[in-house]
Amino acid sequence: MRILAINSSPRVGGQSKTELMLNHLVEGMRDAGAEVDVVNLREKKIKNCVGCFTCWTKTPGRCIHKDDMTGELFPKWLEADLAVYATPLYYHTMNSAMGTFRERTLPAIQPFFEKTDDGKTFHPLRHKIPAAVWLSVCGFPEESEFDALSAYLNRTRHKDENIAAEIYRSGAETMTHPFFKEKAADVLDATAQAGRELVESMKILPGTTARIRQPITDFKFFSQIGNLFWKTCIAEKVTPKEFEKKHMIPRPDSLESFMWLFPVGINKEASGDRKVLLQFEFSGEVEDKCCFTIEKSAVKAIKGIEQNPDITIKTPFDMWMDIMTRKADGQQMFMEQKYTVAGDLGLMIELFKRKDGQS
Repeated sequence: MRILAINSSPRVGGQSKTELMLNHLVEGMRDAGAEVDVVNLREKKIKNCVGCFTCWTKTPGRCIHKDDMTGELFPKWLEADLAVYATPLYYHTMNSAMGTFRERTLPAIQPFFEKTDDGKTFHPLRHKIPAAVWLSVCGFPEESEFDALSAYLNRTRHKDENIAAEIYRSGAETMTHPFFKEKAADVLDATAQAGRELVESMKILPGTTARIRQPITDFKFFSQIGNLFWKTCIAEKVTPKEFEKKHMIPRPDSLESFMWLFPVGINKEASGDRKVLLQFEFSGEVEDKCCFTIEKSAVKAIKGIEQNPDITIKTPFDMWMDIMTRKADGQQMFMEQKYTVAGDLGLMIELFKRKDGQS
């Protein structure tokens, strides 16, 4: 099977969740023996259709434009058994790059008028066109975000075109967040499985689709993390790409948001086989207390204090947020007695040790 996989995401450097999903789909397709050609539209020069109909009259089947679409992509598209259209969701539909590609396939049809059995007018094909798989991702968590795109695709589908599958992943920004890595890994594994199934049977099994679309988190956690992320980007005047490149961390602005976010960065394995109770007593802008139980690589946040904590940290809230987001050096602040630690200091250092080995 020959497959043309078309990626219309403009994002590079590992930022694109469209590309992330597509890469796993293609991996599965190749595992099943398909010949897959991946094309990134951001690297191609494709002019807009100007509606001149030269491709219908003067040069039937050939566009007036001399660009990458005419010289390379359109012939590849015609030769493919299956085309994968991978697009980020922009305003509830495909982005402009994918729309332009799609419009430029006009030479594949003839100008004549015919009617379908249910009374819809259509133009007959000049060439056989590939079956279609549509893949899209969006930031919002609801699956209904794709309703408009799906309705559009099915309304504009040529009567002789087979839409083999629609693959949609909402809440896609969670896919690379460390807190959701296990569920994200299952989604990506299912996406690769979908690729294998498409090559083998030209369809995706319901169970595989359910794994791809599985909820990754609830709205409360999604919005908490997302809002902190954007507030931090705005405050620090960085783009999401710069945020990631600088290994930044969203800055909590309340006790609740701290309790949501803190477990993401803690070195859970440092607790070993024991149950560890870590307690915070905050002063300053936020005067409150909370604690975390760390056991069997799981962290549970509790508002208030517990009896007999292993570690108690007393600190101004703003200063600890500076330490947490790496704007202040925790060891230096401790040496200057800006905060105090009671209990197992060595364990605390291990719990706060980052993946790069630093504390």
